[in-house]
Amino acid sequence: MNVEQERQSYYEDLRPLNLAPLWSVLKRLVPAEPVPAAQPWCWNWEDVYPQLLRAGSLISAEEAERRVLVLENPGLPGKSQVTDTLYAGIQLILPREVAPAHRHTQSALRFVLHGTGAYTAVDGEKTRMSRGDFIITPFWTWHDHGHEGTEPVVWLDGLDVPLVNFLRAGFRESHEEKAQSSTRLIGEAAARFGSGMLPLNCDRSSVTSPVFSYPYARSREALHLLARAEAPDPHLGICLKYVNPLNGDWAMPTLGTALRYFPRGFSTRPYRATESLVLVCVEGRAQVTIGQGPTFSVGPNDIAAIPGWCAWTVQAEEDTVFFSYSDRPVHEKLGLLREQRD
Repeated sequence: MNVEQERQSYYEDLRPLNLAPLWSVLKRLVPAEPVPAAQPWCWNWEDVYPQLLRAGSLISAEEAERRVLVLENPGLPGKSQVTDTLYAGIQLILPREVAPAHRHTQSALRFVLHGTGAYTAVDGEKTRMSRGDFIITPFWTWHDHGHEGTEPVVWLDGLDVPLVNFLRAGFRESHEEKAQSSTRLIGEAAARFGSGMLPLNCDRSSVTSPVFSYPYARSREALHLLARAEAPDPHLGICLKYVNPLNGDWAMPTLGTALRYFPRGFSTRPYRATESLVLVCVEGRAQVTIGQGPTFSVGPNDIAAIPGWCAWTVQAEEDTVFFSYSDRPVHEKLGLLREQRD
């Protein structure tokens, strides 16, 4: 018996003992650099929206609990993941519908893409939804969605589902009522925490921002004012992150959200980081190149997935605004974040 045969016999003897040789898998377990399973991809609004309307004719929001089309990365078929660590779905609610109240340990964000008249209620407070608004559903808070308007409303759901599921830390509970009762005034959280002032005796320990609605009109004004005051970063453009006013940290503990502006004719230099990133075009049109290709032509409501450690660039054909979310806060807190700027 030669050496290779002896080794194979040895490995076979290890299996019944639930043992395995590290040397046969070491380079896969500890790679030279990140190797994401997710692929660069882009979902076009003109493809997605008709399918959402079709779903609206086939199943009600109450039946579905959440009438959502999941953005499935082609590198992760059947796993309900937009990248290796992030979830994304596009949700539709129609006039007079209610998406029933529930809560879960996964943190969720809503970014409104289309329509008016809908609302989200979080722990007894309603917030109206307008295009471009960023709305937080903190982990383990009761939330439901409703529609008091006349046209379809669509938003992006972004969650840390893959991260929570990997840790086997997911819990979920349905509310005893279809919709929770309002116990706070509309705008109360923003008045208490989002006006540049804080209650003197407020609890500063919350890891999620108590301001759960960030209106686009206000955020856009800040972004464009800064664009007139300073030159864009050569890699990131004008980039502002949404923050928790209690501590200045990210607005959410596991999802880093930001608004980015690229002036017409501006081209970024290649940038990559260990974070997984989702870009949502709010205004304008740009060419987004990810890795060695492909290049996607991205316009309003189009959504691009950028896997971790994939270099990407933006070439703005018009003044362009992106909303983005990523797993960057997790990388930062664990000391894993690495960036490369070419």
